[in-house]
Amino acid sequence: MVETLKLLQFGDSVFPVGAFSFSNGLEMAVQHGVVHDRSTLQDFVRTVTRLAATGDGVALLAGHRAATAGDLDRVRQADEAVNLRKINEEMRVMSVRMGRKLAEASTRIVGETLLKKRIGEAANGVPVTYPVALGVVFADLGVTEQDAFAAHQYGTASTVLGAAIRLMRVDHLDAQSILFAVNEKVADDYREVRTANLDDMQTFGPHLDVLAAAHQHVHVRMFMS
Repeated sequence: MVETLKLLQFGDSVFPVGAFSFSNGLEMAVQHGVVHDRSTLQDFVRTVTRLAATGDGVALLAGHRAATAGDLDRVRQADEAVNLRKINEEMRVMSVRMGRKLAEASTRIVGETLLKKRIGEAANGVPVTYPVALGVVFADLGVTEQDAFAAHQYGTASTVLGAAIRLMRVDHLDAQSILFAVNEKVADDYREVRTANLDDMQTFGPHLDVLAAAHQHVHVRMFMS
């Protein structure tokens, strides 16, 4: 029961890591008409969560397993793998900023953890990234890797849907219906990537990359990605 409560707390979409500042590419997708109704929004959310599973999700599992083994070097390697694959500056900033905030918050709440050591040595090296930090935190808290992966995927979807409510003509019930449908795929995604290693990470989404690149040069925008 205690582990479930910890999962709910640190996996909550309102946990103070600044997720509300980002749209995961949705803002430009709406502006360019790629997403314009509930159906296209659901397709977009599924695409984002699919890429999250095969990319950041693999790194989260690597971070969780490294933390379970008490291996700080492997945690750092997972952070580096994430950072190198963020070809768009905004997405890289999103990952690093949320990772740092999660590390700082968990240090204050939980105390001495492997993540505290990781953020301490990151000042002059590889930055802490959000998916790896989340995996490390949950490992320290005794949450299973399956549940950690599910929390990450849930958070990715809810970030996009929270932005959608502010960007589109969809309401909270539409968002919850889409979230419910997308969540049905989480177990399948976990089964597919659970044996993957850092070299297997895949983030191929050229359409999203183009939209993200365009967003960097927009003068008036609501979100940071």
